[in-house]
Amino acid sequence: MNNNLYTPCTQCPRKCAVNRNQSKGFCRETDELRIATACLHFGEEPLVTVFSGSGTIFFTGCTLRCSFCQNYQISQQGMGKEVSKDEFLKMCIKLQEKGAENINLITGSHHIPVIADYIRHAKANGIIIPFAWNSSAYESVESLELLKGLVDIWLPDLKTLNSLMSKELFAAEDYPSVAKKAIRWMIATSPMNIIEVTQKGKTREKMLSGVIIRHLFLPGRMADTKMTLDWLKKFADTKSCISLMSQYTPVPFTKEITAFQNRLVNSEEDIELRNIIDEYDFDYLFYQDLSDDTSWLPDFNRTQPFSNSLATPVWHWKEGFV
Repeated sequence: MNNNLYTPCTQCPRKCAVNRNQSKGFCRETDELRIATACLHFGEEPLVTVFSGSGTIFFTGCTLRCSFCQNYQISQQGMGKEVSKDEFLKMCIKLQEKGAENINLITGSHHIPVIADYIRHAKANGIIIPFAWNSSAYESVESLELLKGLVDIWLPDLKTLNSLMSKELFAAEDYPSVAKKAIRWMIATSPMNIIEVTQKGKTREKMLSGVIIRHLFLPGRMADTKMTLDWLKKFADTKSCISLMSQYTPVPFTKEITAFQNRLVNSEEDIELRNIIDEYDFDYLFYQDLSDDTSWLPDFNRTQPFSNSLATPVWHWKEGFV
């Protein structure tokens, strides 16, 4: 697919200037959109999973090089299959038919022009549930503008505001400044719309539009998390939801990392984090219960990449529709 943002590619903040119609950019992808898996997922925030789960679609490639990426098989090792506009539509239809609360597009920042076209095609052909954009927030506002009016829910990470950390861990020293601009654009673009829905006598909240900002606490880096929470309190509180995650799980590193401790979060850190968020008194915040269960880690070689309780697959890059 010829696109002037791909020749040379300038659509992500790296502006690597590779002609992706002919070769791979920093994201390790050409102009061919590839997907690893599509499934109903029950591990997202309650506003997104609600009763029936979020209809997640995982794209291959990434604009970052996160040392601790838990989806490294698809973000860095290239697992995935090229998918046409019509096959993408079929995925969305399958997910909608199975009751998905939304179509949750995961790590598509390097393919925004194509994905925008695919979303338009899906909306024109029967997809009526909201679209969610699940990303690292390492995105230019210029590219995000292509998704305006197409995406309803934004699920950005705010990984760190420490440029030294982002340089070592993500190969992106400018991540903090880029992510802040992207997130403030998302907040301005999508005011929160949360409703109550009832099923079988149970009532839950459901997000129809808005922003959920995620921050993953890295073991031993409490000061960095406080810096991030300071910014979120000032610029995002009352206008978005905050999701503070304590699920960091060690994965094999490809290089030596000194920036943080590659281990699970311990109980002392969990207590300190809980005390900190009480002090901030965010208007709307999710916090994970501490767990040493690592069975949720995905393996995208499997047709069912996640545990059976966490997801229901509908399509896999090796098997097609399942």
